[in-house]
Amino acid sequence: MAATRVETAQAVMPGHTNGMGTLFGGVVMQWIDVAAAIAAARHASGPVVTASMDRLHFLRPARVEEFVIVRAEVSYAAHTSMEVEVEVLTENPWTSERAITTHAFLTFVAIDEQGRPRPVPALVTETAAERRRFREAAKRRAERLRDRAQLARRPAHPRRNHG
Repeated sequence: MAATRVETAQAVMPGHTNGMGTLFGGVVMQWIDVAAAIAAARHASGPVVTASMDRLHFLRPARVEEFVIVRAEVSYAAHTSMEVEVEVLTENPWTSERAITTHAFLTFVAIDEQGRPRPVPALVTETAAERRRFREAAKRRAERLRDRAQLARRPAHPRRNHG
């Protein structure tokens, strides 16, 4: 299957913003997660769950009345998981000028009816750019798996009594 792409658009409303009139990071993260989940679910032809969100970078704020464009694309597929690259742009509704605001990588796992991981289709790379993105994603996946294994070996910290 070729890379699955999703593009969504939102208008930044006052209820989405902080006291400075800029979009809350958590709202952006929600929009990123939804768009990425749709791309992953389309690729997997079924339900998926978010396994990780990493390399999330806020590059510039989005402001009230701007439009936010969220672009998500499956960049890698393993046996049961997929990496989705997400780019968030702002668009001035009066001039159509766009600027990148946020970039992130998310990992999703396809699940069956019992919530267990299930296989996903291979990702077909058709262009040199897609093959490059696939190779880079494979490296990030190896890093994530290594980091996850290290976290799993860490002892839990006992609760501290601050009383």
